[in-house]
Amino acid sequence: MEVKKLIFVFILFSGTRLLAQQNPAPTSAVSKYQKKLEKREKINQLIKQEEEGALIFDKQSAFAIKLNTDGWGFFYEKGKYKTTTKTSLWWIEFGERKSIKEERVPTISQSQGFIIVSSYIYGKQNNAYFLKAGFGQQKLIGGKGNKNGVAVSAIYGGGISAGLLKPYYLEIQNPTNGARESIRYSPANEKLFLDPTIILGKSGLGKGFGEIKFVPGAHVRTALRFDYGRYNEVLSAIEIGVNAEFYSQKMPIVLLNKENNFFFNAYAAITFGKRK
Repeated sequence: MEVKKLIFVFILFSGTRLLAQQNPAPTSAVSKYQKKLEKREKINQLIKQEEEGALIFDKQSAFAIKLNTDGWGFFYEKGKYKTTTKTSLWWIEFGERKSIKEERVPTISQSQGFIIVSSYIYGKQNNAYFLKAGFGQQKLIGGKGNKNGVAVSAIYGGGISAGLLKPYYLEIQNPTNGARESIRYSPANEKLFLDPTIILGKSGLGKGFGEIKFVPGAHVRTALRFDYGRYNEVLSAIEIGVNAEFYSQKMPIVLLNKENNFFFNAYAAITFGKRK
């Protein structure tokens, strides 16, 4: 009888162990809490090392999407930590500048029995793009020891700029022969280019890329960066700043408006990247 009981207990124990192996228990609340404590301890150690003057990260890289008061842009940035408060930066940026006088006009036309809905910017002479390369510095000015808050840094620097003027093409219906034509602005066809009664819309985006004009220049940049991932390997920040650019000649964008070779704008950027 005792033998039967022992066999029964052995079978029950073995079955329970097998089920436990096949259906492991989910991560417990204790395990999650332990991970949270470990993460907090890691941050505390990083803060302590920094307070003692140690460089807790060596370098950083980041991408940013910018909304300028006169257009848009995006840039790639590399940084090398020099001290706990100073980082050397270099960046490359591309974007488009728009005139505050731009007015988009919708159009509806018919071609080979199809209705075509389009639009164009009245009087636009060129798409104005820019490509910039610069060097500068990032200096930590606030939030150094705040593990839960936001670190505030000042960014300043400058470099070279390349203004890129791409002719803006329009699709028109020539009043002389009724043919559909693609034209760009020139003094000879100014009357056609500015006649809204014959404009069918803008030409394709690729039209004019083979005629881009290069204009050299220089730029400076200054900003405040609010970094809410200070003690993480992931860089997460919002940046607010201003740009100033000067070009060697006028940059015509919209006809019948003043042409400038100096531009000043404000911007906001979402920055994301990593540290190591």
